[in-house]
Amino acid sequence: MDSAEKQLAILLEFGKVINRTKSLNEVLESMASFAREILHADRCSIFVYDKNRDELWSKVAQGCVPIRISANKGVAGYAALSKETQIVVDAYNDYRFNPDIDKTTGYLTQTILAVPLLDNQENTIGVFQALNKNKTIFTNVDAELLLLISNYAASAIENAILYDRLRDTQTKIINKLASAAEFKDQETSKHTKRVGLYSGLLAEHYGLSKEDIFKIEIAAPMHDAGKIGIPDKILLKQDKLTDEEFEIMKTHAKLGHDLLFDEENEYLKAAALIALEHHEKWDGTGYPYGKKGENISIFGRIVAIADVFDALISIRPYKAAWSFEKAHELLQQCQGTHFDPALIDIFNKNIKKIHTIYQELKD
Repeated sequence: MDSAEKQLAILLEFGKVINRTKSLNEVLESMASFAREILHADRCSIFVYDKNRDELWSKVAQGCVPIRISANKGVAGYAALSKETQIVVDAYNDYRFNPDIDKTTGYLTQTILAVPLLDNQENTIGVFQALNKNKTIFTNVDAELLLLISNYAASAIENAILYDRLRDTQTKIINKLASAAEFKDQETSKHTKRVGLYSGLLAEHYGLSKEDIFKIEIAAPMHDAGKIGIPDKILLKQDKLTDEEFEIMKTHAKLGHDLLFDEENEYLKAAALIALEHHEKWDGTGYPYGKKGENISIFGRIVAIADVFDALISIRPYKAAWSFEKAHELLQQCQGTHFDPALIDIFNKNIKKIHTIYQELKD
């Protein structure tokens, strides 16, 4: 098989591996494992370049814990800053090699192959590094193979960086909207943060995906965004609301949904659903639509528990804070009526973690 045919065969096999994975971490782990096998290396690492700190941090680090290293030291640093492939045949006799990592990890580096990961503008975004080729040294052929794989890695990392920046921007916008609702309702940001963390914990133990866990943690604090549209004389009233006033108060669920909903933004869609459903009850006696059981989304059922619990243990203009134990007792009493019984079981099993969140973010 000639070089071109070999490279094509490797790419086809590599494509099969990548198609079986989904998350960025899984893709990069697969790339590192595939490179190690193809190059007959002892281990491979994929570093991401942090330009602001002029450091490389190991996104994938086979055989050791993730590390941060200066981009101005070591073979990986040379690859990052020079944007050129680096081949080392005898590490401890090579001026590019930094032995500090070996001293820390106890590993003995002998041979190194490092190629830069470049974005579409030829800016360095990371380094793909292989260590200790089995019984021989890394060659230019090895470098070509690693460059082929690195093109996939660079694209995956670049897309992930762009996605993270977009997600950070969306998160900041959502947090600003949550803060506006808190300001109107005289609630604290700690309340909404606790609701988000309780919700994330319940979602995790219910078995939701990592993406949905993150989504509910971000979106749950927006559950009362619709209160922005409720008149202050009702929202801030210290006495019990009249029936007419309560009907107006109940409209905050639909107002929140209409304010937040965006067809193209998954986080705002989740926040809108939570705003709409967090006052629905398991037995169908909630509002605004009287949904029942699993007709209420899992996001709505989770946040209903988190919100009621934290509202009970928080001071409000119209009431004193309940004790942690008393609020927990009420949740258990409402299991199967107000709240999803399976979720209350999860809440009970994780009560120590719930208490830790409460203590760490106590008003």
